[in-house]
Amino acid sequence: MEMKVTLYTDGAARGNPDGPGGYGAVLQYVDSKGVLHEREFCAGYKKTTNNRMELMAVIIGLEALTRPCEVVVVSDSKYVTDAFNQHWIEGWLKNNWKTSTKSPVKNKELWQRLLEAAAPHRLRFEWVKGHDGHPENERCDRLATTAADGDILLDDDGGALVYC
Repeated sequence: MEMKVTLYTDGAARGNPDGPGGYGAVLQYVDSKGVLHEREFCAGYKKTTNNRMELMAVIIGLEALTRPCEVVVVSDSKYVTDAFNQHWIEGWLKNNWKTSTKSPVKNKELWQRLLEAAAPHRLRFEWVKGHDGHPENERCDRLATTAADGDILLDDDGGALVYC
């Protein structure tokens, strides 16, 4: 039986589009005994955009999973949720990573990394309105902004797994 996991994510950039920025993610699942388990992830980057940080939050959360799971990704990023729910990704793949207007897809390398991280899992994406009091979205936002405002910022956002 697949483990059911909820992945809450958020990204933040200060002075968008050139950062600094950060991401925050919270993985949650309930074990067979009814005990809630959680992991928090965050990292800050010297230069980035909100969209890159939104993608990194999802990627890092999925890469932390060690076996195939049923995952609900909850994000306030229409960029991320619509790419899956509106089937943009399928179009990008058919069009060799070009949009419907023939422009190159921004953040292609992160989208490719996200698809690799998603491959073993069954995913469903849910959008929540940001800064609207959703407790886990607010928690991820705090992780992301704390990381963006932190003293240790990474040079590129191809980053490795970071625990908060």
